[in-house]
Amino acid sequence: MRYAYCADSGKILAFQIGKRNDATCKKLFKKLEHLTINKYYTDDWKSYKKYIPIEKHTISKKKTQKIERQNLNFRTHIKRLCRRTICFSKKDDMHFGFIKAYIWLNNTD
Repeated sequence: MRYAYCADSGKILAFQIGKRNDATCKKLFKKLEHLTINKYYTDDWKSYKKYIPIEKHTISKKKTQKIERQNLNFRTHIKRLCRRTICFSKKDDMHFGFIKAYIWLNNTD
């Protein structure tokens, strides 16, 4: 799963389920097109360089700490994301539904 996270608000802007490849990255950025995003902070995944304008892109571990914490929250709260558990979902539809519900609940104030 890939997602865009707003560090200021703590909200997840969009997410995409899929492998770590160009197609998944492209789908995620398609979901972000309607938003005005001034700066992207990412790891050094090569697909980001293809879809993020260089003037808006910063590769840094320092600015990705909050999203790494969110990854831990996902794994802790949604056991379906852990492969070695009895709760693991084999179908993407089930993953999508649980992740969407979790994000919706956490994005509402």
